[in-house]
Amino acid sequence: MSVLLIILVVIVLAGLATVSSSVRMVQQYQRGVVLRFGRLLPAVRSPGLRVIVPFADRMTKVSIQTIVLDVPSQGTITRDNVTIGVDAVVYFRVEDPVKATINVENYLQATSQVAQTSLRSVIGRADLDTLLSDRDRINGELKDVIDAPTEDWGISIDRVEIKDISLPEGMRRSMSRQAEAERDRRARVINADGEYQASAKLAQAAGAMEATPGALQLRLLQTVVDVAAEKNSTLVMPFPVELLRFFEHATGADTPTRAAAPVVSTDQAAADAVRDPAVDAAPSHLEETDFLPAPDSPDGPPAGPVSDRRLPPTPIDPEQR
Repeated sequence: MSVLLIILVVIVLAGLATVSSSVRMVQQYQRGVVLRFGRLLPAVRSPGLRVIVPFADRMTKVSIQTIVLDVPSQGTITRDNVTIGVDAVVYFRVEDPVKATINVENYLQATSQVAQTSLRSVIGRADLDTLLSDRDRINGELKDVIDAPTEDWGISIDRVEIKDISLPEGMRRSMSRQAEAERDRRARVINADGEYQASAKLAQAAGAMEATPGALQLRLLQTVVDVAAEKNSTLVMPFPVELLRFFEHATGADTPTRAAAPVVSTDQAAADAVRDPAVDAAPSHLEETDFLPAPDSPDGPPAGPVSDRRLPPTPIDPEQR
């Protein structure tokens, strides 16, 4: 009796083990691929409780959810010979579970390697300005390059995004100086445009005040009111410029123009009378009149010509000439 009971218990346990091995639970986000004795069954098991042949069938569950793959930073050289580091993220999902199971050993690792090599290839064909300004085109090109080999694996690339671009420190400083210079140029252009518009308005205001002289006086009074409104000790007294011009013209009309006669002193006349024979290069004999000292001088008699005499010719030194 006891032996029969033991045999019955063993049969029950074996049945339970067989049933448990033949029943598989497939989740809603999964698909089941069944291999019977190593051969692929054409039917893909949908979500739910599925029964397979024990010890003959082997089911592989494949997730069809969107997988986020982080591509590590790749150091590469752009087309304009700038060394940068670029990292990206890839969003993909499995469209064909059979191809993802049969055609590739590990579709996650394979997709990761393809994404890294494709990222270096695409970055190498673009220059730095394109990477910084036109990322949408780079992302689209990168998506097409990754999607080409993964299509045979039943993988669909939904989206590829470049997360960060690591630039060298020297390149960052150069770009910062370039951006600062560009903003300085824009500020100067805006300032010059404002000065041009202000000068045009001032020219119009000057024309209006010239046509109406009273407007200038009103503007002057308004300026005095504005200055006096503040708390300061400055006293502003308006003085019209036309009054200064009136005084200037009146003074110039009343003053007669007189020609001043030249005044020659006695000493200057005496100095002109005595000539240096070295300076005067005349070939004729020099005539000279002797003069006595002035009457006020205690050295001699009253001044006046004593005798007229003709002096012999004085030789002229060529060096003195």
